[in-house]
Amino acid sequence: MTPLAAEAITDAGTGQLVLAAVLGIAVVVLLIAWAKWHPFLALITGSGVLGLVAGAAPGDTIDSFTTGLGNTVGSVGVLIALGSMIGAMLAESGGADGIVNRIVNGVSGAALPWAMAGVAALIGLPLFFEVGVVLLVPIVLLVARRTDVGLLRLGIPALAGLSVLHGLVPPHPGPLVAISSLNADLGLTLMFGLVCAIPTVIIAGPVFGNFIAKRVPLAVPALLETAGDRSGSGPAGGQDFVDRSDLANPGSPGELVDEQVRGRRNPGFWAAVLTILLPVALMMARGIAEVVLPEGDSVRTAFEVIGEPIVALLAGVFVAMWALGYRAGFDRKETSAVLGGALPPIAGILLIVAAGGGFKQVLVDAGVGNVIADAAQDANINALLLGWLVAVGIRVATGSATVATITAAGIVAPLATTLDSPTVALLALAIGSGSLFFSHVNDAGFWLVKEYFGMTVGQTIKTWSVMETIISVVGFGCVMLLSLVV
Repeated sequence: MTPLAAEAITDAGTGQLVLAAVLGIAVVVLLIAWAKWHPFLALITGSGVLGLVAGAAPGDTIDSFTTGLGNTVGSVGVLIALGSMIGAMLAESGGADGIVNRIVNGVSGAALPWAMAGVAALIGLPLFFEVGVVLLVPIVLLVARRTDVGLLRLGIPALAGLSVLHGLVPPHPGPLVAISSLNADLGLTLMFGLVCAIPTVIIAGPVFGNFIAKRVPLAVPALLETAGDRSGSGPAGGQDFVDRSDLANPGSPGELVDEQVRGRRNPGFWAAVLTILLPVALMMARGIAEVVLPEGDSVRTAFEVIGEPIVALLAGVFVAMWALGYRAGFDRKETSAVLGGALPPIAGILLIVAAGGGFKQVLVDAGVGNVIADAAQDANINALLLGWLVAVGIRVATGSATVATITAAGIVAPLATTLDSPTVALLALAIGSGSLFFSHVNDAGFWLVKEYFGMTVGQTIKTWSVMETIISVVGFGCVMLLSLVV
């Protein structure tokens, strides 16, 4: 977890700190949205501007940034890597395909959109949004071609299931960053996130999908790829975690993956489900134990250990190696290649998250968070509403849910120290909900969905952008309702 500042790195007044925060955030937004810089460089530059305008010594600004960066990588980076490994095994072993086919083939007609939302939410637990899209969209297109169910009635629920889990439920990067920045309890955040995810997926998925499908007629585009051949030909350049060279014999550089794994078996539906749900169950068990059992209880202590996020996700990786890798016919070298191949695709995400942690720490160490917290308290602004609004603003300006989450968490972090544990968990979810608000042309996900579904920009705004806004509003509404009872 990232500590709050023990001592401010500047003695600037309130006006100067507010100006520093505004200019620092403006630099990040402009460099990402206008100059098209990579968010990693934009966040580093914005941190420097923030420290400079706040009157902090350059050395103190650098120390603050590197401290935040290191703490974020230590608390969040390892979890992202382990989650990515589980997702890679799920994708490469055929486990994800097995889940999709089992559920979709078991239902028909009006139940198909609900099944698609359910399967998207299930496989969305360990998979990054983009990977989930690459896995699910070909299935959506195939099912839409074979049935009389409209494309958007199937596609919107699938996208909603993936997006909600990506924004609200750890171990995805956004929720993990918010949890780390606010020192929130992961078990409580996970439980509350799943509670909010259910109605949010239903409303933004099957309900909205049925509504918008009647108003945006959309033909099924030509299949971009088959479900069994995801080699990166999609419009987003999406590809398997394991490239053709990852499994190749070092002594035979021309040998392709397909030749080596031609005997691959499907690991089975329940093996894949067990692998996905095990880390979630362990982390939830810890949260429940901390609520119902007294401190010092041996059972609670045991659950606190096995439910520690790094332990739970590591257990998931170990189970995936056997339940998915071994059962799919991978040998030790192939399993190692799959796990290793999961790491390069997340390098950019890790760098953005790490730099965001550094930016957040400069905000905190400069005292900006305290200024915002004092102003919010004086104005009697609800902390959950403030976190959601800040995340919405940064999201719409930059198009990055991760940057929105990091920045909003840094600004409201001092407020979190005045809240009880359940409310801090809800604050993390409020920020996560705000980070999903109205995806539009500055968001890579917008273009990913547009191209895969063969839509125009206008159609994508009417469907995908509105769906994301519904997710944000409904998710935040659920958070506010939970705040009344916890």
